[in-house]
Amino acid sequence: MSGFRARYGASPLHLLLMLCSFALTGYAGIRLLEGDEPWMVVLWFVGAALLHDLVLLPLYTVPDRAAQTVLGRHPDPAAQGDGNPPMRGWINYVRLPVFLSGVLLLTYFPLILERVEIFTAYTGLPDDVFLGRWLLISAALFGLSALLLLARMWSSRPARRTPKPKPGRESAR
Repeated sequence: MSGFRARYGASPLHLLLMLCSFALTGYAGIRLLEGDEPWMVVLWFVGAALLHDLVLLPLYTVPDRAAQTVLGRHPDPAAQGDGNPPMRGWINYVRLPVFLSGVLLLTYFPLILERVEIFTAYTGLPDDVFLGRWLLISAALFGLSALLLLARMWSSRPARRTPKPKPGRESAR
């Protein structure tokens, strides 16, 4: 088993899951492309890739780099010499809720921005509830992420040590 791991780089379960995901992707691709207009599916995928690479990637990379630059280092060099190493990976506790909130906004923006009138007939919900619910879900995601960050900071803090008395010295009275 260790020889397989050394050659492949991961466990056999990883290889099995990767093969299953490729098989599922191939099956879905075949089913998508057997329709009436397979070129529309190909055009949609190419358009989505170009939209992501040319528009969305700069939109989320620039603020991420700016946050890392502004908040990633201690402003005072003397603050790093306090014995506490700077915590790495804190930016992921911001990235995940921003990503999930953004995906929800991108998916449901017509409902959140009240651009769809006919949806009320299908769900029975008024149009004005979606913005509030999206904000509540986003706030819950950020709150949960903040709690997880605090728990990580609490568990990784150095233990307090009480100074031991030096041998050979007795207290003078």
